[in-house]
Amino acid sequence: MTTAPAPAPEWAAPVGERPLDAVVEVPGSKSLTNRYLVLAALAEGPGRIRGALTSRDTLLMADALEVLGARVSRDGADWTVDPLDPGGAPAGDGPLRVECGLAGTVMRFVPPVAALLGRPVRFDGDPAARVRPVGPVLRALRALGADVADDGRGTLPFTVTGPGVVTGGLVDVDASGSSQFVSGLLLAAPRFAEGLVLRHTGPTLPSLPHIAMTVEVLRAAGVAVDDSRPHIWEVAPGPVAARDVRVEPDLSNAAPFLAAALVVGGTVRVPGWPERTTQPGDRLPEILEAMGGRARREGDVLAVTGTGVVHGIDVDLHDASELAPTVAALAALADSPSRLRGIGHMRGHETDRLAALATEITRVGGQAEQTHDGLVITPRPLHAAVWQTYHDHRMATAGALVGLRVPGLRVVDVATTAKTLPGFDAMWARMLEVA
Repeated sequence: MTTAPAPAPEWAAPVGERPLDAVVEVPGSKSLTNRYLVLAALAEGPGRIRGALTSRDTLLMADALEVLGARVSRDGADWTVDPLDPGGAPAGDGPLRVECGLAGTVMRFVPPVAALLGRPVRFDGDPAARVRPVGPVLRALRALGADVADDGRGTLPFTVTGPGVVTGGLVDVDASGSSQFVSGLLLAAPRFAEGLVLRHTGPTLPSLPHIAMTVEVLRAAGVAVDDSRPHIWEVAPGPVAARDVRVEPDLSNAAPFLAAALVVGGTVRVPGWPERTTQPGDRLPEILEAMGGRARREGDVLAVTGTGVVHGIDVDLHDASELAPTVAALAALADSPSRLRGIGHMRGHETDRLAALATEITRVGGQAEQTHDGLVITPRPLHAAVWQTYHDHRMATAGALVGLRVPGLRVVDVATTAKTLPGFDAMWARMLEVA
């Protein structure tokens, strides 16, 4: 007789009772931490990553690279990486096994690295991860000479057996579903014998800033990348420099905290905001100002001030879809309707985020309708309910944001935020306590 799993605990989302006056220290970017980890594992010598994010996703990435033969030593937020030997493989019999959890970067960035080993590597993850698309990466690896066993599903679980030496050359990829399909192949490309010419063939390409981020970290590691032609990237073969790098704060993880100033009123400040960045979260100031806030830089601090009045917005988030759950939560609390566009690809994120947001906003009394590429949200009087998170960290933070104005709202499994932001609930409470 099987025992039903225990229901996930519910967290009473605190109400914002007075204007905020808080400084929120946001840890390092998950996107940058995981890109730096992959490049450090492929580098020509040991490297150091300072200010690395310690979260479920980044620990899964570090573990995956260690399975392939790298070594990651962690001293708080300072991580040292001894690279793997792409010409060899760890000793032992049978396939190596990589656990992806629910991390898209692990299931999409690590298979091209695994193809360099010449040994079977089996990938699997959480049940919810088995519906996330990986097919374009797997088809590209087949075209590059790897054997991929996935029963034709294009999802986890699958096994990659590389040729050891990947020749490289020209590969076409439809990355309409995720920019990570492009980034994963580009990161491993310097170790291909002939490098890589990658062409995107699909009708749309989401999250271009994340591809720009990948190109930037490659160039900073001494890799020649030509991205002068639209939707074509050419990576030259050659060494990846061992580096000592510092990770920027995760701007997308700052989003719910800065947005809280609009909902409650007052000011929230996030230090360490980069003057120039490829992170999509850099669009936050303009979005929050359009929704009624005032954003300003105070040295390296981004300060957002609100009045408690939120305005609706019509916004294309094609290049910054990770901000959509925060914007949708604000829209549910606004004084006029909102339309979020360009985010149809979110149906393939940790969960179907469009369906999840529409369902939960409706559950608390709002009106949210899916379109072919986004959401239309019409504010309505909201009431207490149990906000489901679907094992999705950004659904949890969106629920916390709505809860600032809805007494009695309870968020299921707020601990799922550990995927990218461990201790979110404590950080949220501290922000409110100092108000």
